[in-house]
Amino acid sequence: MGLSVPHLLVVLAIVVLVFGTKHLKTVGADLGDAIKGFRRAVKDAETDQAEPAGGLLSSAGAEERESVR
Repeated sequence: MGLSVPHLLVVLAIVVLVFGTKHLKTVGADLGDAIKGFRRAVKDAETDQAEPAGGLLSSAGAEERESVR
């Protein structure tokens, strides 16, 4: 009971009639930007988890950094 190609074309035609082509272009661009941002956030989260638990600096290095400030 899935959607066939003719059903999808009818749905697409209704969406175009309701929203208009200009609005659909901006929605598509915004959706693309959102997907890129999501992928970037997932990649950053994966790299953060790959770092050691202590971070790049040891506790002695962190103390030295604090004394410089």
